[in-house]
Amino acid sequence: MERIKKATVTGITTAALLAGSVGVSMAVVDSSPSKTVTARDSGRDERPALTARATKRGVAAWQQFRVYGSARQLPPGTRVRLQQRQGGQWTTLPASMNTTRKATYKMRVYLGFKGRNTLRIVGGGMASAPFTVTVR
Repeated sequence: MERIKKATVTGITTAALLAGSVGVSMAVVDSSPSKTVTARDSGRDERPALTARATKRGVAAWQQFRVYGSARQLPPGTRVRLQQRQGGQWTTLPASMNTTRKATYKMRVYLGFKGRNTLRIVGGGMASAPFTVTVR
């Protein structure tokens, strides 16, 4: 592209000198688009994120409650699973579902371990922030 610009400028200048014209005016237009920086390009962290909340903070043993949240920037249909902190390790419970087209989920949960239960949602290589539900 630069070679064509130089050849064009040289050709026009040579023609003007041969024709004997005193004033030559020309404009060289750069046809390549300029890059604009938007808010999206500004280095903002665009990692996928999972959120999780429980509908109740305290429940009776084996009483149903729901865990819901969003799976921001994960593809629809991503499998999310419920995990519980047991003895310092995260254990996957038999509660899972796929996210909706709007990247949300809402699952029914029953817990039998009495006391304070620390839970989180995992899926798509991400994990939500832990939250607690007390079972009485």
